Amino acid sequence: MGQKEKLILKLKSNPKTFTFDDAEALLGYFTYRRSNKGRTSGSRVMFTSDEHSTKILLHKPHPRKELLEYQVKQLIEQLEQEGLI
Repeated sequence: MGQKEKLILKLKSNPKTFTFDDAEALLGYFTYRRSNKGRTSGSRVMFTSDEHSTKILLHKPHPRKELLEYQVKQLIEQLEQEGLI
């Protein structure tokens, strides 16, 4: 099982330990690229892809590294809508 499949399984299990870095790595496997919205974007990070219509907006958590439960659920919903997981 590759890293991509491990991240998908981890995400689908609704973990409290799914980090922003995990999300960024997983989105990278699906050709999403990080796109900060200018210098004043703060912790808002947009992920876009030329292959997929959905834009994914995440708030980069700080000082913790883990995404909040609602963020994990939203990420799952968006990836399921695109048919990626």
